[in-house]
Amino acid sequence: MPAAPATARLDAIEPRACSCGSTRRAFVDVEPGTASVHLLDVDAAVTHYHRKATEIYVVLEGEGRVELDGRSHLAGPLSAFLIPPGCRHRAVGELRALVIAIPAADDTDEYFDV
Repeated sequence: MPAAPATARLDAIEPRACSCGSTRRAFVDVEPGTASVHLLDVDAAVTHYHRKATEIYVVLEGEGRVELDGRSHLAGPLSAFLIPPGCRHRAVGELRALVIAIPAADDTDEYFDV
């Protein structure tokens, strides 16, 4: 049976710390966990990757760069980045982005090269 429709006001969700700065995550707990959307404010992001999730970053505000597997790409309003599983990534600069995670974000699917 398909999941029921859901709505969210990202600006009404309490921000929480993440490896990229702070995030406001919606739909993480919606069954069957097919996707989630985050409002991300970048601050001191740490390079990381996911084994399961594909992420799409859409920059809403600011200027900076998005690093994908060691390659740096300019990022500004309406820049979009498709980040497949296994791709080491981070955002750099003062950026606000919409992040779509498929499947839904799961903190146990975040890995760091130490």
